[in-house]
Amino acid sequence: MWRDVRAVLFDLDGTLLDSAPDLGAAAQHLRASQGLAPLPLIRYRAHAGSGARGMLRVAFGITPEAEGYEALRQAFFDAYEVRMLDATRPFGGVDELLARLAESGRGMGVVTNKSERFALPIARALPVFERMQAFVCGDTTPHAKPHPAPLLEAARRMGVEARDCVYVGDDERDIQAGRAAGMRTVAARYGYLGSEANVASWNADAAIDSPLQLLKLFNLP
Repeated sequence: MWRDVRAVLFDLDGTLLDSAPDLGAAAQHLRASQGLAPLPLIRYRAHAGSGARGMLRVAFGITPEAEGYEALRQAFFDAYEVRMLDATRPFGGVDELLARLAESGRGMGVVTNKSERFALPIARALPVFERMQAFVCGDTTPHAKPHPAPLLEAARRMGVEARDCVYVGDDERDIQAGRAAGMRTVAARYGYLGSEANVASWNADAAIDSPLQLLKLFNLP
């Protein structure tokens, strides 16, 4: 289908990595520090793609406009930083997917809204990222997704044109950013979409229900 694609770019949380357990654990830590009982992890999972904002909304019902939000957000970051590699692992099939794409000669990179403070240590710690030729974070460029700037920066670092790239993500912002950058887009339906997500309305070029399904789009067995 897309034999002309030269590079595949991926979102991080919910697309390559299942980081929900550690994000939820950080939120649970904050609840415990305030004498509150833990919540089931499943409550956090659907909101993991929203990072601190999503975790704090589940844990405390608080939004960024609320008084005291910024202090709680910083406390969440501190709690997450010390446990962000406790249980975070690639989704099943990701290792094989990346190996097969590398064998096909396609370049690979990551574009995430996660800040460099967290994303780069994770990238250094997990062998799955050794094949990545670009790693662009939420604060690498002046803009984060859904702005196309991070995706265009990744393509620039890899030496490829945006039109020759595919971007894979599990959030509507990923698809918006990819389309704005002039890339083909794939919605990862196995990620942190949440129960209210209407993936069809995102207008992605394709959708997959597991990482290895991506290979079919490149006619790879």
